[in-house]
Amino acid sequence: MLRFPLLAMLMAAAALPAAAQARARPVDPDAPTVVLVHGAFADASSWDKVAARLRMRGVPVVAVDNPLTSLEDDVAATRRAIAAAPGKVVLVGHSWGGTVITQAGRDPKVKALVYVAAFAPDAGENSAQQGERFPVAPGLQKLVERAGFLSLSEQTMASDFAQDLKPAQVRAAYAHQLPLKADALSERVAVAAWRSLPSWYVVSRKDRMLSPELQVATARRIGAEWRSVDAGHASPLSAPHEVSDTILEAAGLKLSEPAPGSNGG
Repeated sequence: MLRFPLLAMLMAAAALPAAAQARARPVDPDAPTVVLVHGAFADASSWDKVAARLRMRGVPVVAVDNPLTSLEDDVAATRRAIAAAPGKVVLVGHSWGGTVITQAGRDPKVKALVYVAAFAPDAGENSAQQGERFPVAPGLQKLVERAGFLSLSEQTMASDFAQDLKPAQVRAAYAHQLPLKADALSERVAVAAWRSLPSWYVVSRKDRMLSPELQVATARRIGAEWRSVDAGHASPLSAPHEVSDTILEAAGLKLSEPAPGSNGG
């Protein structure tokens, strides 16, 4: 008697990939490749929700796995992704990833930059210097240093990094955490790609890792088109609709339509 319900379940499970493919659009030949660069205390999976929304629009996406061992190493990983892209690129950086795209973005294939709750130093400046004139965010006061690498405790992840995510999502974010080499924050960028490229910025109004005041000042300094979202630092996970719409705008593509009842989560 159990065979038929079990068979039905197996058939339904087998049909899921085909259903998902049916909903996805084919790659838009006019769409640039979006290269997503994660920040500290995260990995490429922090972009999963944004990447899924972009792919549903037919936009090719690459999420870079930064080693977070130095600015040079992260820039090199990002440049490899840019080089592998078949055409133009929109380069997106979250948090520390903003410093990375500021340097890596000086490439003829890059057509636009998108900063998401991110640093954007000027040439000769480092990430730490950018925050000197602003209040130190609560989460930055709780960093844990081990063997020269900075990380977050699970409690800090829940209270300051991803406070607007559900508990299961916070646990997943903590499990995927990659530490940042502390010295990277004092490495100066040699060039500032935002000086020669159109830029966009997404400010997280409830950010407890990077002061919202710093984010607004940064967006204005780099001359970015900017919007703010009612989200904490992990806005690619808590506000993926707004973040992906900003990327679509930077790519010169039609904005996506909000899902019924969606708050971007």
